[in-house]
Amino acid sequence: MATRQPIKSFLWIYAVAFLAVAIVFIIGITLLQSPPGSAALMAGAALLAAAVLGLFVALIALPIALHFQASREAQQLHQEQLSNTLGERLQSLSVLLNLISEQQLISERGKSVAFREKDLEAVRRALQEEIARKDWEAALKLADEIENGFGYKHEADHFRDDINGKRNEIQRQKIAELLAPVDRYIQAEAWGSALQEAQQLMVSYPDDSQVQRLPEEIESRRQMRKAQLRQSWDEAVNRHDVDGSIEILKRLDLYLTPAEAESMQEIARNVFREKRETLRTRFALAVQEHNWSLAIRLGDEIMQDFPNTRIAQEVREKMEALRKRAEEPEAMSPAS
Repeated sequence: MATRQPIKSFLWIYAVAFLAVAIVFIIGITLLQSPPGSAALMAGAALLAAAVLGLFVALIALPIALHFQASREAQQLHQEQLSNTLGERLQSLSVLLNLISEQQLISERGKSVAFREKDLEAVRRALQEEIARKDWEAALKLADEIENGFGYKHEADHFRDDINGKRNEIQRQKIAELLAPVDRYIQAEAWGSALQEAQQLMVSYPDDSQVQRLPEEIESRRQMRKAQLRQSWDEAVNRHDVDGSIEILKRLDLYLTPAEAESMQEIARNVFREKRETLRTRFALAVQEHNWSLAIRLGDEIMQDFPNTRIAQEVREKMEALRKRAEEPEAMSPAS
């Protein structure tokens, strides 16, 4: 509709022009019928000439105008077609770009899906390598990556349990090796050294419950050993095992508190008294039997174990004579 309106306006103009020419022509023809020599005749001739000239001009101008109008319309139509074509191509290009963008996105997602399993396997291998190197912190971080990056929480929990289990097992083995000196001190009843070693381990392993319980464990075993010695002491006293009682008492003395030692003092005196009397009797019997070597050995034991007693003084006075007799070959007698 927009292209035809200028044509209609143009044609109406020429129609009016042709109508005016026709009117002038008719008027000129009419005036030519006037008497010769009159003004009307001359006016009619002029009008007729003007009408012919106007018609000639109009006939010449109309094709030219129609040609220019047709060219303009053709050019406008071409521009509209070009604009429509350009718009269609731009729309097609936009659709193509959207399609390319979608395909690119799909391609990236496809790559992500395609390489996801390979990436997961790479993380799994790296995790196993860290476990083999005993780098527990790095292994735990990779387990977190399996959960957070790939969404495999159950598998990540399994790896964490495995990592913590192996780490704890290796730490238990290491601590067991470090506890060996403590155990040797305990076996040797060197409780002070055992406690000192334990305190050093407590500083090195502040988070290990087994190490932190070492002082209590050492004290518990010390009390157990003390109870065993006390029981052995009571049994030896009851069966009148003097030598055994004294030997146990020497070891038990390291465990006794002053109050405990005082409560056992009377029994200990009786044991030592019995020991002293036994040595006195055996010494006298050895001298009577002329068993000088035995007498000398018993005399040394009396002087060593009971240095400030009267019997020790008596034995000391006789030892020189006993040694001289022991040196005489004819005086030697078989040992008892």
